[in-house]
Amino acid sequence: MSTDSSPRTFVIAARASQLAQAQANIVLDKLQSIYTDPSDPTRPKFATSFMSTAGDKNQTQALYLVGGKALWTKELEVALKDREVDMLVHSLKDVPTTLPEGCLLGAILEREDPVDSLVVKSGKPWKSLDDLPAGSVVGTSSVRRIAQLKRKYPHLKYLDVRGNLNTRLAKLDAEDGPYEALILAKAGLVRIDLGHRITADLKPPTLLYAVSQGALGVEVRSDDEESIRLLEKLIHRETDWRCRAERACLRVLEGGCSVPVGVSSELDGAVLSLTGSVTSLNGDTHVEHNITEEIMSVQDAERIGQDLAKFLIENGAKRILDDINVDRTRRIEEAKAEDAKQ
Repeated sequence: MSTDSSPRTFVIAARASQLAQAQANIVLDKLQSIYTDPSDPTRPKFATSFMSTAGDKNQTQALYLVGGKALWTKELEVALKDREVDMLVHSLKDVPTTLPEGCLLGAILEREDPVDSLVVKSGKPWKSLDDLPAGSVVGTSSVRRIAQLKRKYPHLKYLDVRGNLNTRLAKLDAEDGPYEALILAKAGLVRIDLGHRITADLKPPTLLYAVSQGALGVEVRSDDEESIRLLEKLIHRETDWRCRAERACLRVLEGGCSVPVGVSSELDGAVLSLTGSVTSLNGDTHVEHNITEEIMSVQDAERIGQDLAKFLIENGAKRILDDINVDRTRRIEEAKAEDAKQ
């Protein structure tokens, strides 16, 4: 620990949303429960700090058009590198697969259920996507969800919805709102005690989830040996290996949070089963593959993720992703032209 006479205070930072603060407090509580010996003069202390990021401030444009995962992490990482804070708690699905120089993942905590969930408008009787009448509007800001669901539910309409969870639920329940249902990550609803709003889980193969969805990651400076040592006790091996494999797959695909890449993973003892998919925006083209192998290390897990991505690329994913990049560029230019007219 710190060589000073007084113990070091480690500042745990996260975004300012209710969910992000709840997640930071999960890490805070776990650290405090581990380092509790009052007789230890070097026992670390912990504090929290919360801030808004670009992703929080821009609540109008679709995520597909405004950038990748750095929208949620950049401001936090500036504070980390400037040594204003010591640990960043993220929803790991929002963390770029390549971290800035000088930063690393100090811990990946045990994962909540990573599936997506259907949340139906309050007072409506529907119990599943199959129950929704043709033309019903389903709200989600994820092109991954839309692309996959268009394959199975082409009779439904999909509309972007932004804001924190409470804001999105308020938009759903508004009498004059356009949405009949939302698709949300189950883990987020559970973490802020809104699990009762879940109508049904959308498990694979109906909907493959986002890379690392449901897991918390703690980012630290790579030269901060004290923080790294503290966080070692929070690492959950099964989650760590699964998420590292998923992130390796996405890294090779060069995808961000606005690319329709879905995954599903299981670790049974030493056997890792990893499924990945890439789906065109209209749902017409879908490439999916599974690799199941025995692994002995994080490096083995990451290799499987890389091999899966290479298979997907060689079997149609590259064309899908190239088309998506062309579409995004066109729509961004159209948006800029529209803004210039106003």
